[in-house]
Amino acid sequence: MRYLIWAVVALLGYTAVPPLVKLATADIPNEVVLIISNGILLVVGVGIVFAGDIPVVQYLTHERAVYAYGAGIALTVGIVSYYRALAAGPISVVVPIFGMFIATSSLIGIAVLDEPLTTRKAAGIALAVLAIYLTSVE
Repeated sequence: MRYLIWAVVALLGYTAVPPLVKLATADIPNEVVLIISNGILLVVGVGIVFAGDIPVVQYLTHERAVYAYGAGIALTVGIVSYYRALAAGPISVVVPIFGMFIATSSLIGIAVLDEPLTTRKAAGIALAVLAIYLTSVE
């Protein structure tokens, strides 16, 4: 159940990201905000690896490293696009559309990773899609 604590911490931390990015991009190019904010993420990540004495090099060519590289590419596309959208549009529209990744990632987990699709999950995904639609339509 420890993962639930981390999930709540992630929720609280990520809740602050869109308003802070929106405020920053009012006067700073979104690309610069991207470098600053994600640069902090990189520095902290490297610090955690060093503090935990976690080996890195041996995993760079691991058979599953291709998934990490793919995640990096997907994350780059997603975050660069997200920052640009936040700089250009209202948080109340951009964030819900971006938040659809919750439903689409769940569908990928079900379709590709053989996670079970229950009636409850299907209803939750459908309600999430409805919620995103209702909150993002101007």
